[in-house]
Amino acid sequence: MIDRNTEKGFAMVLSLVLLLAMSLMGGALIVISSGDHQSNNNSDQYQQTFYAAEMALLQGEKYILNEKVGPWDSRSNTRDTSSANLPEKHTSPYLGKMITKNYNAGSKYKFTNTKDRKFIDTKDLCFKSFRDIDRDNPKKEDRFRTIYSTKAKAEVAHSYNLGVILENTFKSRGEDYEKEEAKRMKSYYYEYFIERIGAASTQSIGSSIKLNATDASKNGIAFRVYGCGIYGAEKEKDRMIVSLESVVVLPKN
Repeated sequence: MIDRNTEKGFAMVLSLVLLLAMSLMGGALIVISSGDHQSNNNSDQYQQTFYAAEMALLQGEKYILNEKVGPWDSRSNTRDTSSANLPEKHTSPYLGKMITKNYNAGSKYKFTNTKDRKFIDTKDLCFKSFRDIDRDNPKKEDRFRTIYSTKAKAEVAHSYNLGVILENTFKSRGEDYEKEEAKRMKSYYYEYFIERIGAASTQSIGSSIKLNATDASKNGIAFRVYGCGIYGAEKEKDRMIVSLESVVVLPKN
């Protein structure tokens, strides 16, 4: 004789086991999906930060070239060749503080229609990210120095907010989605500072440069550009920095 009550009890236990297994599987899928989403976000933030670091290098190299041939005057569409020079080292050691060029650290900006954020103070993040820089030498005269701008009367150590640049670009003719993207990009900064390394050799090769060009070495001056991209998340622990460097050699004459 079959006990119907026993069958009912077994069916209930089996149902509970299956429900528990399905709940665990569902929870695991949520955790995996959340992890993938966070991983994608981190990957996107790193990529954007890397692009910002590349821009920092390009802007630093552009600064050196402009100093060599003379700064561009947008009003007259000519170069001010009278100001052409190869910048010298600053007389004082560099301590890492950046000069903000297009934003004010700590000031608020609209991140969304209902949320404000603040521009972060990057302090000496970029400077400290380069571990090989000699910043603690007992001999003060041997510590790291940036080049000096005689026009600005300051060290060449510049910090820009990427979103502000885009916002100014899209202000008059940009589409709504471009303006929204500019707001999002205000979380990203690029910074550069420049060191004058010293004497180096340059080469000019090929008739496309000058009819009498040769491969003879010429005396030049080498500069090292240190560039950083920074993701300025609201929480300091979530911030990200990518550091790059390049060397530029320019002829003395």
